[in-house]
Amino acid sequence: MSAAPAEVLSLRRFGDEQIVTLAKLVIENAFQPIVEATTGAVFGYESLVRGYERLGFTSPLELLDRAESAGQLLALEHLINSRAVAAFATIPDFSARTLFLNFDSRLVGGEGDVVERLVNHLKRGNIAPSSLCFELSERFDGGKMPDFSALVRQLRLAGFKLAIDDFGAGFNGLKLLCDQPVDYVKIDRHFISGIERDPRKRHLVRHTVNMAHVLGTRVIAEGVETEAELLVCRDIGCDLIQGYFVARPTTHLNELQPVYPHLASIGSGRRRSATLDSILIRKEIEQLPAVSESDDLDSAFDLFRLNPRQPFFPVLNANGEPRGILHEYHVKEMIYHPFGRDLLKNRIYQRRISHFVSPAPTAELDTPADEMLKIFAGMDGSDCVIVTENMRYAGILSASSLLKIINEKQLKTAQEQNPLTGLPGNRAIRDYVQDAILDGDQTRYFCYCDFDDFKPFNDTYGFQKGDLAITLFAALLRRHFIGEEKFLGHVGGDDFFVGVSGFSEGEMRTVLGRLVDDFHSDVRQLYSQEHQAAGRISGYGRDGATKEFPLMRCSIAVLVLPEGYILSDAQTVSARIAELKSRAKASESGLVLEPLLQP
Repeated sequence: MSAAPAEVLSLRRFGDEQIVTLAKLVIENAFQPIVEATTGAVFGYESLVRGYERLGFTSPLELLDRAESAGQLLALEHLINSRAVAAFATIPDFSARTLFLNFDSRLVGGEGDVVERLVNHLKRGNIAPSSLCFELSERFDGGKMPDFSALVRQLRLAGFKLAIDDFGAGFNGLKLLCDQPVDYVKIDRHFISGIERDPRKRHLVRHTVNMAHVLGTRVIAEGVETEAELLVCRDIGCDLIQGYFVARPTTHLNELQPVYPHLASIGSGRRRSATLDSILIRKEIEQLPAVSESDDLDSAFDLFRLNPRQPFFPVLNANGEPRGILHEYHVKEMIYHPFGRDLLKNRIYQRRISHFVSPAPTAELDTPADEMLKIFAGMDGSDCVIVTENMRYAGILSASSLLKIINEKQLKTAQEQNPLTGLPGNRAIRDYVQDAILDGDQTRYFCYCDFDDFKPFNDTYGFQKGDLAITLFAALLRRHFIGEEKFLGHVGGDDFFVGVSGFSEGEMRTVLGRLVDDFHSDVRQLYSQEHQAAGRISGYGRDGATKEFPLMRCSIAVLVLPEGYILSDAQTVSARIAELKSRAKASESGLVLEPLLQP
């Protein structure tokens, strides 16, 4: 509860030199959950300062600025962090969680050993260093502080995790990501707010996620306040979610839950069944033994000795999260030096596995194979992709394994192509639709093409000419639709599918109208001159009765998903298309183009 104005004024009368003394009386730590995007399980908590308003400040930053100007920043940070760590240690299963603490870069190079103080906090609470993550703010330019890189290295070697806070909102985030081996990037709320309605934000966040994963860094979406924002962040690939939609910060730690089930149930219909990619990846994943970053090098030497053909091993922290890889050549000099192993055992030397870790790209187990290959290729010289499941180590994929997966996928796709037209079949069409309905960056068009009066033609002229009509239409599709934004598929028989993104409605009507006209004109040449002159053909209807049929044409039903619209259930597409197909066949033009829901 906020203090009355008179109380605020009385607190301020004591002067800046009493800031820490007064802070002990009023400052509290509130915890806000950070959860796994796909499950809603709590990964950790960010500690936030509350009670600063009772000292007359409008924000925690204002309080910290005043403490810094009074020369009391280190003492205040020590107070805030020690209380946060003590509170964290009271949470059930805290050892499986991560506590995120804001780190003020102005402490770098100041009096006192910051890392030593932090380690002492943890020892009192029996907390592993890997359970703490320090958020580096973009507000201060660490590049101008000569001791900053040394401090970052010291923190990592001690086992702490690091995050870039408010990524994109300051002037230093990309430089930090480039220069420092951080574990998490926290995307600023500005880019998350209304992301479901803003293609530019989705584009920027998606590329930030891909860039971070290449560097072995996880992504946290900050300030998620709506279901729509959650769904987009999840679909784009954000690993973790934080914001009011999950839970508000609270000083009452008994209100914290181990899992927030409302997040797992949201959009459950959007989740795809096992794809070909996930089947192949699970088949090829190699579950290499891993070493702990806190272990001494003897354990690594034993692994290399027992596995002489394996040149590297994954390195994990105490929470089972990947920290990178330990390569044999990193420690080879010590292994073969006459006194190397004795030196490593010397306590004064104090070299552990954490001193030799190299970053490695990471990806979740359900990442598409093509994306995994991009992630691997994005980090030049990497030995593998470290694969995780729910943020924890699951195994590795080597370069040869990735190439094998891509090759098997291509072979499988080729096997499923229609042998007559060479176009992808139903599985590829289904995967395309499932991906497209979740990607609202552009307007999407799902076009289902079906020949009208194909049966009497096939009955009269035989299946060989029927096949000619089908291959003719496939050739016209390839001629009219060229480029990466178009997908062509063959459902079977005389049914085809076209998926297009980014066109305007006018452009779609033009190209589809031309396709219908060209097919109607070209397919006439497959009829006899007599039937061409008559403009019709006799045949048997589905009821078995003889009747007259017009010459064949193609009707096309087009379902439109507008930009920004995300759909959860592919069955909705099928149901709506079935309705549009009958209307397209009954129409004079043979073309019906409508949005999913009529206004």
